[in-house]
Amino acid sequence: MTTTLTPANAERLRQAFLQCRDMEGTLSEQLQAYAMAGREIFPAYSDAVDRLVARIDENGGGANAPRPGEAMPPFLLPDETGRLVSLKSLLSKGPVAVMFYRGHWCPYCRLNVRAVIQAQDRIAALGAQVVAIMPEVQAFTEKFKSDANAPFPVLTDLDNGYALSLNLAIWLGTEIQRLLSYQDMSNFHGNDGWVLPIPATFVVGRDGLVKARFVDPDFRKRMAIDDLIAALRSASEES
Repeated sequence: MTTTLTPANAERLRQAFLQCRDMEGTLSEQLQAYAMAGREIFPAYSDAVDRLVARIDENGGGANAPRPGEAMPPFLLPDETGRLVSLKSLLSKGPVAVMFYRGHWCPYCRLNVRAVIQAQDRIAALGAQVVAIMPEVQAFTEKFKSDANAPFPVLTDLDNGYALSLNLAIWLGTEIQRLLSYQDMSNFHGNDGWVLPIPATFVVGRDGLVKARFVDPDFRKRMAIDDLIAALRSASEES
């Protein structure tokens, strides 16, 4: 089994991503389809991810992140233009979906953000907002936002400081580091730590309390869009 991604397989993955992105179906179905394609094209990476997920589960990664009914810790982070954005300022306008993404390079994150953007009219109709948080420097949060044409802010959580405070930051380990060596992570992050957040979504009401959350160490899974809308609707009705 090859442990390096050949140019031919990189192109196959790119084509698989485009097919999954454009397929009819739910976000979950798109994610599953891409995960299946990835397992066929680059099985060494999929197997390594399975081991990583098992390790994170054993260590309780994400388990202590804020739960429904608990306060969402505040943040003040720079957006893709360098402007500081606070959770408090966002909540002054309505409920907020706080979404953690691994990075602009992650196909699962790109599928996720596209599905959220497609639901933007439904989200806005509830008086709610979305904010994305990534551990990447401004140049790459800007790329993530522009590539997706995201209508919401994309914030830099440099060195995963905020993610760490929520028990969401994980070290990828040497095996994943070797398999992903074709990605210039040190340039993306401004450090050599190989630490990423567990992708997670927190729906926060105007009172600052978490109303719903999705935290799964397996980054191939994300909160269903219908669940996100339902949680934002419930939070909106409370406020």
